[in-house]
Amino acid sequence: MGRVSAIATWTSAAVLLLAGCGSGGSSGVDNTSGPVKVGVLTALSGAAGAHYAGTESGVEARFAAYKAAGGKCAARGFDVVMADDQSTPQGALTAAQRLVQQEHVYAVLPVSTYFYGAGQYAGTGGGGTPFLGGAFDGGEQWFNPKYDNLFPAMSGTDYDRTATTLGAYWKKLGGTKVAVVSSNTPSAAKAAEGAALSAEHAGLARGYVNERVPFGSSDVGAIVLGIKKSGADVLYAPVIPETGFALATGLRRAGVEMKSILLATGYGADLLKSPPTLKVAQGVGFMTSYSPVEMDTEATRTWSAALKKYAKSASGIPSFSQAVGWISADLLIYGLEKAGCTASQEKLMAALRADKTWTAGGLFPKPTDFANKGTYSVGGPGDCTFVSILKDEKFVPDPQGSPACGEQIPDVKVTVK
Repeated sequence: MGRVSAIATWTSAAVLLLAGCGSGGSSGVDNTSGPVKVGVLTALSGAAGAHYAGTESGVEARFAAYKAAGGKCAARGFDVVMADDQSTPQGALTAAQRLVQQEHVYAVLPVSTYFYGAGQYAGTGGGGTPFLGGAFDGGEQWFNPKYDNLFPAMSGTDYDRTATTLGAYWKKLGGTKVAVVSSNTPSAAKAAEGAALSAEHAGLARGYVNERVPFGSSDVGAIVLGIKKSGADVLYAPVIPETGFALATGLRRAGVEMKSILLATGYGADLLKSPPTLKVAQGVGFMTSYSPVEMDTEATRTWSAALKKYAKSASGIPSFSQAVGWISADLLIYGLEKAGCTASQEKLMAALRADKTWTAGGLFPKPTDFANKGTYSVGGPGDCTFVSILKDEKFVPDPQGSPACGEQIPDVKVTVK
């Protein structure tokens, strides 16, 4: 496993301010020979720590599978350095600065809800270092035209825009009124509002809206009552699974029959290991930007087998953080093969920016266009998302969402009050 680099809090505000600015030049360290030094920025502690417990194993499994397959650049090897965002925006900034300035990593793989706290630094002071990762934090850095070193590996949603995808999906299910409930993070709040706008575009009415739920809260009694009173029959909840399951349980106990409950996260082996959770999550839909392994394609079979072998996964079903870790590492591997195994950071970024063919080894329904910042919405390239419904002890791909795809809605800007 990669070594864990303890990221201590830097208390000098002056140091943080200065580090957040400056040129985006190269670190001056030779990163073109020897093992590729890879920084992984994720939550190792704090409120989100448990939610990101699989990040490191996902990254390491991808590198191990690449080595076993005799990949083009596998001989170099990969040295993984873990960095803790401490489940805070400030922690993400500190971690990013440490990886770039002290660890001198070749690339950073951010798998973090709080990466927006490091966004400005990543594009300026860290501008010479490629950042390849899960762009689900809602930070504007992913779409800033001046930041050429950030590449969304998945969920690279432009949260200021929305697509027809979810509205069309709910319309097919017979939905008439939407409820949205989100955590009080920028990405979650705008994702929820974007879903409400998508629903309205499809002809559904707007029902209950709460885009300020404390992260990790399970106190949802008032929310359930609000949804019931609104008459909503479909729900989208970009919250952590525990909050989503509390909502599903509360609605069921209140006698509210929903035609669809969609959670932004929760798909994975962790859920299947918990009998109490299995009970409350029955019928809930889980969104992924990548093909769930239950799709049983060549790509998912290869992925699942690798997780079993290299990540010690009994089921071969990835958790959310494990999936983001794997896919982010895959993008780095892909970039190296495109640019050359000993390519400089600049050459790697240039090769990726010109690319329009990466599909995470076939896990995405459409390729990502990095020339346009990899822009896509809802949860997958091409405004697509996969929906898996929990039935008994299995995730079952929804025929209406395997995948569900749409188009950007023109002249609609997502704002949260």
